[in-house]
Amino acid sequence: MTLAKRIAAKRADKERGQVDIEEWGEDDKPLTLFFNYITARDIEFLQRKNKDFLTNPTMSGMVELIIRKCEDKDGEKVFTLEDKPVLMGETIGTIATVFGAIFENITAEEQEKN
Repeated sequence: MTLAKRIAAKRADKERGQVDIEEWGEDDKPLTLFFNYITARDIEFLQRKNKDFLTNPTMSGMVELIIRKCEDKDGEKVFTLEDKPVLMGETIGTIATVFGAIFENITAEEQEKN
């Protein structure tokens, strides 16, 4: 097995993160969103549209990361770019909660390495 294949296999074995969003739930239960860790590919994608995303994230960039990363429990994407206008109409607090949960995983992982 090549080194690249070993790296990809280890990445596939990592647990997904999750966040519960009360505002988006039903029947007094929060909606649970799942997500995989942020990759270099994700940051590259975001920085093409949002040049200084890492140092100055925009709401549009945050929403695009949410669209790109959020999945249901079965690993199916829950949002598409067609959902962006709806998500842009959500409160800053809700978007920040989801974005923070996704972005927090990269921070925790990087902190463990250092």
